[in-house]
Amino acid sequence: MNRTSHAQAIEVWRCERLARLTAPDGWLTLVGLPWLDPGDNTIGSAADNAIVVEGLPAHFGNVHLDADGEASITLTGEGLIDGEPKSSATLQDDEHPHPTLVSAGDISFFLIRRGDHIGLRIKNIHAATREHFQGLDYFPSDPSWRIDAEWHPAQAGEVLEMGTAIGTIERHPIAGHAVFERDGHRCELLPVIESPGDRQYFLVFADQTSGKETYGAARFLYTEEPKDGRIVLDFNKAYNPPCVFTAFATCPMAPPENRLPLRVTAGEKKYAAHPE
Repeated sequence: MNRTSHAQAIEVWRCERLARLTAPDGWLTLVGLPWLDPGDNTIGSAADNAIVVEGLPAHFGNVHLDADGEASITLTGEGLIDGEPKSSATLQDDEHPHPTLVSAGDISFFLIRRGDHIGLRIKNIHAATREHFQGLDYFPSDPSWRIDAEWHPAQAGEVLEMGTAIGTIERHPIAGHAVFERDGHRCELLPVIESPGDRQYFLVFADQTSGKETYGAARFLYTEEPKDGRIVLDFNKAYNPPCVFTAFATCPMAPPENRLPLRVTAGEKKYAAHPE
């Protein structure tokens, strides 16, 4: 790929990234992440609810969490469940391709699981984080950061542990080892498989710009599919995790194995409203 074609491809990628982030259901719309207690969890805008959500009817409904960790909802206010005017449903969580979506007006939510934590990811299309979004900033596009790395498939059972913003540990199968040299350093990174059958791999990394020019905890990158013992890591597509934009995300942080001893001057820089 020549310099002009690469720059054009990166510009298209940046536009798509911005569209996803600012979409009516994007990360900027998050307004809450309450964890459920066993038993009944009333939800609505009134102060006497266990979960208070501005914008919902005063007493919208009840989310019941049973002893087996299964959740269901019963609505007492007007709302939709998966777009239909239902009054109750079992809640499928975000481990399913299509978690059950509950909505009323500008508010929507669905069930998430993070280790032993079971909660509601609540969104508002008019969230302040979306309406006052300050844009994205990038290093200049640089084709030299489109790295053609050696690829060594992982051994069966290799797992990468990553701490998260909420204090849990995520464990993902390691897809393989990406090895390359840059600025006199031999570098090795461990992309993981997020879901069985994925053809792209997920990389959570940090480098010597982290906490200075870029977000301190990590940046994210998806890889192209390995081919003939090589894998492309285009760091121009490195981007900030959702935790940069909202306090209600559960992002993984870069593990020690994926901390590079050099400055990756490519991809997304710090967000102006979250300078750490």
